[in-house]
Amino acid sequence: MGSGSEDSQREAKQLPTGRLARTARVGGLVTGQGVRWASTRAANRVRSPERAAAAERERTTALVNELVDQLGRMRGAAMKVGQMISMVEFDGLPEEQERELRERLATLRDGVPPVPFSKLQKLLREELGGPLARSFAEFDEQAFAAASIGQVHRATTLDGHDVVVKVQYPGIAEAVDTDLRNAMLLVPLLRRLAPGLDGRALASELRERITEELDYELEAQNQRRIERLMRGHPLIHVPHVYTELSTRRVLVSEYVDGERFEAVRLLGEQQRDRYAETVFRFFFGLLYRDRIALGDPHPGNYLRRADGRVSFLDFGLLREVSGARVAAEARIAMAVRTGDADELKQALTAGGYLPPARAAAVDAELALRLMRRATSWYAIAGRHRFAEGEHGGDPHAVLAEDEPPAATHAAAAEHAPPQREGPGAAAAIDAQQQEARRARVREQVNQFTVPAEAVLIRRMHGVVAAVMQSLRAGADWGAIAGEYLHGEPPATEQGELEAEFLAARRA
Repeated sequence: MGSGSEDSQREAKQLPTGRLARTARVGGLVTGQGVRWASTRAANRVRSPERAAAAERERTTALVNELVDQLGRMRGAAMKVGQMISMVEFDGLPEEQERELRERLATLRDGVPPVPFSKLQKLLREELGGPLARSFAEFDEQAFAAASIGQVHRATTLDGHDVVVKVQYPGIAEAVDTDLRNAMLLVPLLRRLAPGLDGRALASELRERITEELDYELEAQNQRRIERLMRGHPLIHVPHVYTELSTRRVLVSEYVDGERFEAVRLLGEQQRDRYAETVFRFFFGLLYRDRIALGDPHPGNYLRRADGRVSFLDFGLLREVSGARVAAEARIAMAVRTGDADELKQALTAGGYLPPARAAAVDAELALRLMRRATSWYAIAGRHRFAEGEHGGDPHAVLAEDEPPAATHAAAAEHAPPQREGPGAAAAIDAQQQEARRARVREQVNQFTVPAEAVLIRRMHGVVAAVMQSLRAGADWGAIAGEYLHGEPPATEQGELEAEFLAARRA
């Protein structure tokens, strides 16, 4: 074993597991950032508007960076909390900076070191009711994957089936319980990052979903359900679960041999596009057809098989959504598609994204531009190929595309300090105008929130978009989404194959 592996195991042994240690990490983060934020606000009273805005952005960046660093050192719900925060629109950051920080949060699950097998043996014996030899003919003690709550080992059953065994980390349930309590401590920080967000509702949703994720029997039930829905699908495969070997802390399922995401990224354009469309269809179809929101569409959770189908793994973070929620999302997407600003504002209010008490403060046309920026890739028909480095739908960049309203110019000029004529004066006025435009967008964004039932939906949309971007994938995503959102006919050859499968499933 090389030094890198030794470092990983040493890191795994040093991860904080005790209630006091984990609470100290989060409590120290909240207290320290609170003091620094208060200092920034106090200093801003004597700064110019431009310098005050820059200081606010620096403080927001420091806060998110510290969140990433602290939560990334802790397994369990701490990492999940970081992943969920990645969907928040950070208040007032430039587009490039916001995207970079959100990507750091979203990838907290990567690079988790596995724990030594010796630490799992007692748990496995307890869960399986005896030594491994009573359940498996072979068991590889070297983990080949590790995540926030458990790690995965290869094995062979007594009757010769190749399987993967997901084992929950010892003591992780207690750590998660502590993390979920501590998540409430993060609410004040979330309010600073996104003043309009209902932090308590988000924390409550996290508690419910992540608590369910700890129960591998529930995950096995989820996986069996989706495997039945997708059985015989021409594009999609879900591994079989070995119920008789699975328990609350051990999940055994069919081993799948396939290409991982990094290998798929190196394939030709046609192969990447087919794979990307399958990924899109799996997550959007489950949500808008079967009313199942999968909250962890990370590319590490699917494999490209030799027959061209894609196998999907990991069904722990899941939420059933109501018909009313699906209808609300479809209504919002249709309003974006048709460009009906007034209807969109009403749809956002009815869907819980815009509290009625804040609706009067929102400009309908600006809301439409914000939503088009965030959702047009799947809400509006038209072929689109993602480019690497493409923006992630940052709403703060919206007004940069348009000439600012005359009122904004006038306000900036009115509050501008006296300037001498010349290039420097023009640059100063332009900076003030840019800041005024940014403040206007920020004010609008902060009127919105995310209803609890939509948390996993928003995460799914965002991560799938990031996957499409990483694959540089091209398709008419709006037309494909229209099959699920609006009941439109198949838009592609793969859509026709899926329609035939679904017709047979209903028969």
